Amino acid sequence: MFGGASDRIQRDRDRAGGLGSVQQAVPYLNQDFQALKEECLRTRSLFQDPIFPAEPTSLGFKELGPSTAKTRGVEWKRPTELTADPQFIVGGATRTDICQGALGDCWLLAAIGSLTLNDRLLHRVVPHGQNFSQQYAGIFHFQFWQFGEWVDVVIDDRLPVKDGKLLFVHSAEGSEFWSALVEKAYAKLNGSYEALSGGSTTEGFEDFTGGVSEMFELKNAPRDLHRIISKALQRGSLLGCSIDITSTFDMEAVTFKKLVKGHAYSVTGLRQVDYRGRQELLIRIRNPWGQVEWTGAWSDSSSEWNHIDSAEKDEMLCKMEDGEFWMSFQEFMHQFSRLEICNLTPDALSQDSTGFWTTMMFEGSWRKGSTAGGCRNHPNTFWINPQYKISLLEEDDDPEDDEATCSFLVALMQKDRRRYRRHGHDTHTIGFAIYEIPEEFRGSPSVHMKKDFFLRHSSCARSETFINLREVSARLRLPPGDYLIVPSTFEPSKEADFVLRVFTEKQSDMQGMDDDMVVDIPQEEEISEGDIDDSFRAMFAQLSGDDMEISVQELRTILNRVVSKHRDLQTDGFSMESCRAMVSLMDKDGSARLGLLEFQILWNKIRKWLGIFREFDLDKSGCMSSYEMRLALENGGFRLNNKLYQMLIARYADNEVIDFDNFTCCLVKLEAMLRTFQGLDRDGTGTVEVNIIEWLFVTMCG
Repeated sequence: MFGGASDRIQRDRDRAGGLGSVQQAVPYLNQDFQALKEECLRTRSLFQDPIFPAEPTSLGFKELGPSTAKTRGVEWKRPTELTADPQFIVGGATRTDICQGALGDCWLLAAIGSLTLNDRLLHRVVPHGQNFSQQYAGIFHFQFWQFGEWVDVVIDDRLPVKDGKLLFVHSAEGSEFWSALVEKAYAKLNGSYEALSGGSTTEGFEDFTGGVSEMFELKNAPRDLHRIISKALQRGSLLGCSIDITSTFDMEAVTFKKLVKGHAYSVTGLRQVDYRGRQELLIRIRNPWGQVEWTGAWSDSSSEWNHIDSAEKDEMLCKMEDGEFWMSFQEFMHQFSRLEICNLTPDALSQDSTGFWTTMMFEGSWRKGSTAGGCRNHPNTFWINPQYKISLLEEDDDPEDDEATCSFLVALMQKDRRRYRRHGHDTHTIGFAIYEIPEEFRGSPSVHMKKDFFLRHSSCARSETFINLREVSARLRLPPGDYLIVPSTFEPSKEADFVLRVFTEKQSDMQGMDDDMVVDIPQEEEISEGDIDDSFRAMFAQLSGDDMEISVQELRTILNRVVSKHRDLQTDGFSMESCRAMVSLMDKDGSARLGLLEFQILWNKIRKWLGIFREFDLDKSGCMSSYEMRLALENGGFRLNNKLYQMLIARYADNEVIDFDNFTCCLVKLEAMLRTFQGLDRDGTGTVEVNIIEWLFVTMCG
């Protein structure tokens, strides 16, 4: 338990120091590219990656599993074994470097293809200076954004080959290997090549840029889509569009006006022109193939161009690359099915970008029994989900109507689900709801809203649907004010880690709405032997034996005898461990035994805790659910934050159920540790300093 907690604390400190940023990527699985390369050069050996080995398990687990037809006969070869003069990148990275192999990852290849249009983004993912000539050691590295941080992934250059050809991504002319190596690094990050099968281009967009994606079905597009596109282009966002296919025969079928179905296009410009005395909105589209262009209205040689200002015509047509074309915005809405926008964070944008989103990010987790409350359909547990407050401070400069509103984008992403595919787990169904924070809670630094709040208040906005995608996002507009965002899985008790990101057009503020740590345990009872009644004294004498002290074993016998008489309590009896904790809490002289006074004080505590247990066992089942336990702890004087609740539930609950002995043991441990802390924190500063001996004494004996 302590190891895990210390790891989390150290990770938070590293993050605060900049680890995980663009400038300081996290070495994935602690593999340091520079150190590994120098070692290979020193020993004159080629790198062999022990973590993602050239073995069948790296290919896949089902269709690409060991001994399947697709993987039979696969060999692993380095580019130097495949061609006489292998190159990393030739003449810049281009769309033709990315040809699909025997893997259903066209979504990923479309995203890699979009990188070739932006050198700044490309060289963040594909670091400069990698080649097969100078200081070649069979080792390469690539950087990806993963759930809130940049990671540096090291690979060797052994690639899967079948019948002498690369099995997966390859370049059209065969001697260029950057795209195959990017794919291998991304496969390593996700556990195997097969884990990459099936996905959305926006997933690749995000992992290559750290941006936030949103998708618009054009038949149900918002009224101000042109305004959204215009602002996205100003900010340097990546925009893609496509035409749905209705059957597999449609894939890459060309319409009579030369648009390709099921194919990823880029949106590169938006322009209003004066055409025959009226304003016409035009949009510029790019086919990454570099050929096959739209032949309808406003295409390169169409007659519409003869009716606009000649200087404007020359400027608009001469700035286009091969494969790029204009069409009217209305035609675009009619011909295309879907628009995807990847909104970039400020660190991904060049200095000449004219507008930035303000970005905020929180990491959280849903854990069974403590923070996995499910959606609003489950009012008893919805409130235990993580909660985040966002303060929208400034309204938009150009509101669509007269009402003052703030535009913002909320994106909820669940972590690492591709990696769990080989174990039969897939993405959870996720979404979020947003509530206006009432006046009485405004300005409160941190309040975790309880069940009653959600029973009395409706959400003012929410994700359009709960869906089993890696990420759910929504573009929203609300008046300035304070709001609560509650991310959740659809069903309770579904466990996952998540990242919640909020992009706002104007200034805003956001914080996790966790309860502040408040401990209100009463002063130790001061009683003398004269306060103890005769019947209790007689019971103690009978139980303690000749030495007039109660040992851990004797305490266990007593407590189990008592609880067995309470038929309304569900318990399998007190363990030696919990009785040791009780003795340790009350034992003032270090004898590991309880005298009469110590036993009387402990007995009073147990009676008090029994009363609390019965009060908050709301359904009178004889045990507590994890959320009943949270309320009971608060009543007992312990208001804790989510991380601590998570840890306590993991430690003391059995399948989300807490029986009386575990409840008592938890309270004993909490009180013991807090009293120890208070004893060391004599100045009341909230921090203590201990040496290794003191630390071990407290943790091992507590």
